[in-house]
Amino acid sequence: MDKQSGQLEDAWRILEHHWKIQPRRGGISYTPGYSILRFIFSPIIRGIARIKATGSEHIPGRGATILAANHLSHVDPILVIASSRRKVHYLAKDAHFKNFFLRLFMNSTGQIETHREEGGDDALASAADVLAANSALGIFPEGTRSKRTEKPFLLPGKTGIARLAASFPRAPVIPIALVGTRTMMAPQKDKFPKVWLPVQVNYGKKITWIDWLGSAEGGGMTARDVEELSTLDDHEIKSAIAKLYRKFTDQLMQSISSLGAP
Repeated sequence: MDKQSGQLEDAWRILEHHWKIQPRRGGISYTPGYSILRFIFSPIIRGIARIKATGSEHIPGRGATILAANHLSHVDPILVIASSRRKVHYLAKDAHFKNFFLRLFMNSTGQIETHREEGGDDALASAADVLAANSALGIFPEGTRSKRTEKPFLLPGKTGIARLAASFPRAPVIPIALVGTRTMMAPQKDKFPKVWLPVQVNYGKKITWIDWLGSAEGGGMTARDVEELSTLDDHEIKSAIAKLYRKFTDQLMQSISSLGAP
């Protein structure tokens, strides 16, 4: 960490009560079954499916990491898990945990149950649990699977991804473009994936919130700028941070699009 970046992070932490997402449980359960399933099935999936992955060298081998992809099909999380070679934890709606066998599978693979009726903050707190455990979080910044029938399928991103990045300012965020997954398994049409069809998983360069915040092409802020921001009224601070969230999210979605997301 260089001196300038360290000063910027120190200044950012002055505003912590404005941006901190408090983890729901402070961590996640140990899931040895997930490691076993990945060891067995990930090579099989990579061998059977025609997956072409590029840029996987950008994925850290350990530590809190956010993997942010476009969302076109139910197979998207599986392909990210298989191609990233990390234990990736996704948030899943509580409906997936009602059936005994499905619940067993979801829990054994480290997926995190969320309750939509409790709102977005609850989901972000559950996501923060994953990052607090220094694990990899898989997230779809669009917030839902795109239901557009014509290109561009990519939806505008929701700022939850930026809020998570800001709460874990040294966690790398990696943009991912999934290409061909809707053709492989079309929602409401295909019951099983057509594994003979090619798909691409393109990983982009990682960026942390602090690196983005201090970049002239990103937040464009210095430590002094952030310190001055802390002297404003609460509603002005909230407004300024919201603008940063929006800009970060928009630039991330542009990165996903540039990587080839349809």
